[in-house]
Amino acid sequence: MKKMAFAATFAVLFTANVQADTVGLYLGGQIWQSEANGILGEKNALIDFNLKKEQQINYFVAVEHPFPLLPNARISSTSLDTTGNTTLTQEFSFGGETFSAGDDFDASFNVSYVDYTLYYQLFDSGLFSFDLGLTARDFDIIVTGTTIIETTLDVHKPCAAVPGIYTPGDEFCNTLTSTTSSVTTTGKIKTDDIMPMLYVATNISLRLTGLSVFAQGDFLLIDDHSLYDYQVGLNYDLVDSFSVDFNLNLGYRAVKMEFEDLNNLYTDLEFKGAFVGIIVHF
Repeated sequence: MKKMAFAATFAVLFTANVQADTVGLYLGGQIWQSEANGILGEKNALIDFNLKKEQQINYFVAVEHPFPLLPNARISSTSLDTTGNTTLTQEFSFGGETFSAGDDFDASFNVSYVDYTLYYQLFDSGLFSFDLGLTARDFDIIVTGTTIIETTLDVHKPCAAVPGIYTPGDEFCNTLTSTTSSVTTTGKIKTDDIMPMLYVATNISLRLTGLSVFAQGDFLLIDDHSLYDYQVGLNYDLVDSFSVDFNLNLGYRAVKMEFEDLNNLYTDLEFKGAFVGIIVHF
């Protein structure tokens, strides 16, 4: 969050110091209803935790200019948080802790990343545009697993002596009481990493309708992991004036995260679903 705030402030200050008719500032955000599915854990112990559908929020700031040798800049922030639960069918090691078969296991998957993108607008005819660039994706990932183990202890408590009936020490002169205690065991994996990605984006305007079709994606260039993040949808010009444009967009987004030993974290997860968003252009 702090990284994104700093970057957005820098972009606004940069734009304010350049003539308004030569530089465009874009601010946007989305509400995304994402459905998560897949497996995660440590090597040779990947489990489906029945991750829940959650509502996510992401936003971006971009600066475009007419200087041909300098790339345009875009910075976006995305959070993907979800939880799940399963009953373990086998012994499971995670985050330095070992959990037993039969344990009721709660998983929490919290991912946030900031994309720093430099790109060139290779083609723009007014009706069709195509952008190409590079993204550095800065990940922060925290995965936790928790189980609560309850134990019951039986205690024999001697009763008071009753003359002629019970004396202390008699096998019948005891009462049985039970006490229950619970222990919460948590395993955690925390990692942060920066990954290089290819950035592509295109927009096709539908003449005289105020509508346009757009597609945008980031795809991992090199690494042992498999990672992509793309979205497609429709954009509608609600306000189109000399000083400001206000657009509404609807679409579908998918994020794939298949990590191989990212600080001992292994995942094969996909988040996908519909979103609604706005873009303001100054």
